[in-house]
Amino acid sequence: MFEYEIAMARRADLIREAEAYRRVQEAAKAHSGSSRSQEPERPVRGARGRFARAA
Repeated sequence: MFEYEIAMARRADLIREAEAYRRVQEAAKAHSGSSRSQEPERPVRGARGRFARAA
């Protein structure tokens, strides 16, 4: 009976560790997906298009 209790405690520990690992992986994936390097780049408008020469 004692071995069974140890096995069940170990199983519960492994399940908790797996869940924590999964959460870390999901957080890392979400973070990398929301970083600015993942956003599409917009074209840069030059100063010539915005300002006109006076004369």
